Amino acid sequence: MTMLIAAVIVAVMVWALIRKYETRMVLIAGGLALACLAADPLEPLKSFSASMKQAKIFEVIISCMGFAAVIKLTGCHTHLIAFFVKLLKKAGPFVIVGAALATMVVNSAIPSAAGTSAAVGTILIPLLMAARVPAPIAAATIMAGLYGGNLNPGHVHPTIVAELAGKTGVDFVSLVYFPLISSVVVASCVLIGLSYYMRKKGLYQDTELEEGAGELPADFKPNIFLAIVPLLPLAILMLGNFGYVKFLKMPVSHAMIIGAVIAMLATRTGPGSITKTFFKGMGDAFGSIFGIIIAANIFVAGLKSCGIIKALIDYMSGSPMIAKAASVVGPFFVAVLSGSGEAASIAFNNAVSAHAPQFGLEIMNMGAMTVLSGGIGRSLSPVAGAMIICAGIAKVSPIAVTRWICIPMLCALATATFILYVL
Repeated sequence: MTMLIAAVIVAVMVWALIRKYETRMVLIAGGLALACLAADPLEPLKSFSASMKQAKIFEVIISCMGFAAVIKLTGCHTHLIAFFVKLLKKAGPFVIVGAALATMVVNSAIPSAAGTSAAVGTILIPLLMAARVPAPIAAATIMAGLYGGNLNPGHVHPTIVAELAGKTGVDFVSLVYFPLISSVVVASCVLIGLSYYMRKKGLYQDTELEEGAGELPADFKPNIFLAIVPLLPLAILMLGNFGYVKFLKMPVSHAMIIGAVIAMLATRTGPGSITKTFFKGMGDAFGSIFGIIIAANIFVAGLKSCGIIKALIDYMSGSPMIAKAASVVGPFFVAVLSGSGEAASIAFNNAVSAHAPQFGLEIMNMGAMTVLSGGIGRSLSPVAGAMIICAGIAKVSPIAVTRWICIPMLCALATATFILYVL
C-alpha cells in the first residue's frame, strides 16, 4: 500500500512539473510527503543539511556561474558569436551544422540554456533564415546545440556525476565530449535533410526579415582575443589536468577566477563592476542551480525513506539492460514533458547512477548518459524556456519547432546511447 501511495505522489509531482509549478517547491514537497508517508519526516531535513555541506560541488558551480556573469557583463560572448558568424557565412549547405556547433561552444561558456538561446539565437536564427533555412529548422538548429554546457567541467552535471564517481569534472568532460559532439553533428545533419525536404515539398516559404536582423551593430568590430576569453578557463583546465602544461593544473574555481580577471583586463572594465557581477552570479547560482540540487536531494531522501530506491536497485540489479534503458528513457521523457533537464537528471543520478556498480555499470557512463538524455529531452520540449525564446525569434510556434526537431533529437539520443553503452 505504501508503494502505491508513493507512486501516486511521484505521479502528482510529474504533473506539477509539467504544469510549470516551481521546480524546487515540487521536489521539496514531494520529498517531504514521501518521508512523512514512511513516518520519517526528519530525513529530508537531514538531507538539506548534508546538501549545504557539499563544499566541493558548491565551490565549483557558483564560481562557474560567476565567470559566466562576468562574460555577459564584458560582452566577450558577443565577440565569440561574431567570430562564428564570419565562419558560418562561408559554410554553404553546412551552415546548420556550423550553427549547432557554435551554439554548443557558446553554451559551454554560458551554461544557461535560456541565456545562450537569447544571446546566440538573436544573431544566428536570422542568419540561417537569410540563408534560406526554413524558420522552424533555424530555431531547431539552436536547440540542437543547447546541451553543450556539459562540456564545461564547472557545470552542474559534470560536477555532480564526477563527485559521485570520485573523479573530477575534467574526467567527465573527457568521457562525454565525443558522444555529445557526435550527437549534435548527427542531429544537425538530419536537420539539413529536413530542410531540403521542406523546400522540395513546398512546405517552406521565404520569411521576411526585419531590416538589420541577424546583423551586429555596424560599428561593431569583433576582436579575436576577446572571442577567446570565454573559453580560456576551459582551455586552462584541459591543458593542466591532462598534463600538457603542468603548472596550469588547478581547481575549476581558480580557472574561473583567472578567466574573470583576464576578461576585466582585456575589456578594461572597472574591477568594482567585475567583482560585483562575479559575486552576483555566484549568488544567483546558489539560488537557482544549487537550490535545485538541494531540492533534488530532499526528494531522493523521501524516495529512500519509502524504500523506492532500494526496490528500484534490487529490480535493476537483475538486468543491466533495464538500468541502461532507465537512464536513457527516464530523464528524457521527464525533460520533454517538464521543459527542464536539470531536476530529472540530478535526481536520477543521485538516486540510481550512484549505485551503478551494482548493475555492472560505471557511475561515470551511467551518469553521463542520464545527463545527455535530460539535455536532449529539454531541447525537444515545447515548454522549455529556450524553445520558447528560439521559436519567438523565428516567429513560429514552439510546437512547430518540436515537430521538426523530434526526429533529429531522437537520432541524437540514439547516437549518444550507442557510443556510451555499446562502443
